[in-house]
Parts: sequence; structure tokens; C-alpha cells
Amino acid sequence: MLRPTNTIIVDSNNHRLVFLSSIDLSFLFEIGTKGSQPGEFEFLNCIAIDEDRHRIIVSDSYNHRVQVLSSIDGSFLFEFGSKGDQPCEFKSPQGVCIDNHDRIIVADTNNARLQSFTHEGHHISSFDCGNERPRAVAFDEHRGLIAFSAGHRVHVIGANQWLPRTFTWRPDLHRYAPSSMKQTVSTMTMIRSLVDECSAMSMIPNELLFEIFSMLDARDAPQHQDRARAPAAPRHQDTNRVLGQRCQVM
Repeated sequence: MLRPTNTIIVDSNNHRLVFLSSIDLSFLFEIGTKGSQPGEFEFLNCIAIDEDRHRIIVSDSYNHRVQVLSSIDGSFLFEFGSKGDQPCEFKSPQGVCIDNHDRIIVADTNNARLQSFTHEGHHISSFDCGNERPRAVAFDEHRGLIAFSAGHRVHVIGANQWLPRTFTWRPDLHRYAPSSMKQTVSTMTMIRSLVDECSAMSMIPNELLFEIFSMLDARDAPQHQDRARAPAAPRHQDTNRVLGQRCQVM
């Protein structure tokens, strides 16, 4: 979706974006043609919508770059990237998404890594995917997770494990918090009942602590127990390998 009245189709083999009305799917306009100039594409693969800045982020795969266009009229704004394996260089980038801090995350497929950039296209860091070639990438705004597909599997990077502040606590998001964060809140709640009355912790209103505790998802307890037995399951071993040993900031 672009706006309530527009839908965008990524027409990869025709090297263009097609804009349709979401009301009746009537044709509105198209942008792009095959080429390497700004506003031209060679097998564009994926787009992400930056709603706050009214922009379209396009992975221009065979030109080994990312283009940023206006979502109002499709006009070219700027681009970043070139062919190579250095930071801010790509080899056939495919998936692209935007996180909660407007950082652009690109699946740098043939370099077997994810790369993150500021909203202005400046390189932040890279995530090494080992021997896997990431194709699609997505951000879970509720849980702060980054997921990418590679090797016929979906790999998940935990909240705040690669990029900082992908998850920040808010009361309405507490149910999505990582188990470790929930356990910390629960432990602090129990400790509060034992500390000295003059401590700062004891001055936290009971109502606030009750609100925090009431938001803890009771269903998380058995899930946490299951995770404790995870090393025996190959599926969880793969996840731990992706989230732990493969996390490399460049």
C-alpha cells in the first residue's frame, strides 16, 4: 500500500513500478524503464514504504543499488550503493524494509549479509548471515524482531540483538516484550516487597507496579520452560546459531 487510494505493483521483468487505484484497480501511472540511470531499473526486486517521509525505497537488484523515490509522483530523490563487498556496496540486493527508527534494512543477497542504513542512506552496520543468502527481510514493529528468509528457512534476529532500540518498553507493547524483559519486571516486583521502606524502589506506587505486573502474559511461562529445553531441538539450535555466533557488527 502507498496511500489509501493507491497500490504499487513491482513489475520486475519489465523494470518498472505500476501504480493502481485501490478502489477499482484502475491504472494511474507507471515509473521506470530498463537502465542504470537514476529512476531506471534493472530487475527491481522489492519495495518498502516510508510513510513519514512520503518515500518509496526500491532494491534495484541488477544495478546493485537502492533507489529512494517520492511516493507522491514517483520522482527520483537519491540512491546509494554500488557493486562490491565493502560496507554500502551490494551484490544483487533483494529484500528491503524499514524499522521503528526509520533505518533502512537491505538483504544484500549475494554478499550473504544484511546491511542497515540511516534514512539518508548512510551505512550503520552489517549482519553476517554466514553461508546463507538472505532474500526477503521484514521488521516486526510490535516485538522489535528482524526476520529474513534464506536457505528455505526464516531466521529471526531478536529484539536489540543487532540494531539497538528495535524494542523499547511501552505499556501497550509490554505483551510483546522478550521473555527476559518480562522476567526482569516480575523479579523487581517481588523484590520490592522485601526492600527497605526508604529505598527508591519502595517509593514506586503500588498501582504502577500492579499495572506492569498485570500486563505480563501468563502464557509466556510455559513457553519459557520450553525454551530451556531448546538445545535438544535442531530448529532451536539453528536459531541460536543465527542469533549468536553469526551476529557480527562491521
